[in-house]
Amino acid sequence: MKLIFMGTPEFAVPSLRALASAHTVVGVITAPDKPAGRGKKVLTSAVKQVAEELDLYVLQPTNLKDPEFLNELKLLDADLFVVLAFRMLPEVVWSMPPKGTINLHASLLPDYRGAAPINRAIMNGETKTGLTTFFIEKEIDTGMIIDQVEMSIGLEENAGMLHDRMMEKGAELLLSTVHKIENDAVKPIPQKISSDMNEAPKIFKEDCEIDWTCKTEEVHNHIRGLSPYPTAWTIAAGVDFAEQSFKIFESRIAEFKIAGQHGCILLTDELRLFVKCDGGALEIIELQVPGKKRMLTTDFLRGFRPPIDFRFHK
Repeated sequence: MKLIFMGTPEFAVPSLRALASAHTVVGVITAPDKPAGRGKKVLTSAVKQVAEELDLYVLQPTNLKDPEFLNELKLLDADLFVVLAFRMLPEVVWSMPPKGTINLHASLLPDYRGAAPINRAIMNGETKTGLTTFFIEKEIDTGMIIDQVEMSIGLEENAGMLHDRMMEKGAELLLSTVHKIENDAVKPIPQKISSDMNEAPKIFKEDCEIDWTCKTEEVHNHIRGLSPYPTAWTIAAGVDFAEQSFKIFESRIAEFKIAGQHGCILLTDELRLFVKCDGGALEIIELQVPGKKRMLTTDFLRGFRPPIDFRFHK
């Protein structure tokens, strides 16, 4: 069975490698190269780099409805399209292959439909999630489910850690799904919608701001759900101290409470930093201040003189 693989980021790389080792991949569709940084050095996607390493044919369309691109897709004569972390496909593309177009989504659909299922699941304090393969249809993340695998979420696991585990587990699931399709062993089922279904919309900068009036556990989940990217942030202020935005990468729930208003900070002689939340306190383990690299809080505090009434606020 001939496949076309569509993807861009590192998350898709293990799946491409797995499929290329077991099936005939006649084409790889990925994002166009783009200049980045001060030197405007041209960057290629992680998927393109691996595709070239594997000597696979690569296409980088800017317009997925371009007649020339569509004609080239038809000429490749693939039986199945496999999509992972790519753009929304027009119907003229996903309806093209005879065996359909499948997608891998990082949740147990229909729960956490949307662009940020890994982040949102952790931010909401979930203890389990999973991966789903499904046939793409007109509405995003709504197609018939082919297969699913459940995964636990560690109590201190952040989005980056879960992403990396899903990256490898997803390759296994996709390989199994493609094998079933090739052998006509698929029995797709419709997604069952329920009133308590969670959504996973795209995350914007304002969604990342920390609200210290929330429960301590909720703030902790917010931080780890956004770490390492796009990263939770907060505003630091104090007397004669210009407001600055601090990025918070790692936290730990403290076993004691702090007096004062939400966002008040306790600095200890052991160079530890605690922040008051609703019902408790949170220790900040790793952070980043403007103009500096990400660092342990202990390293930050060694060179920091806290101003009077130094605190975090929203």
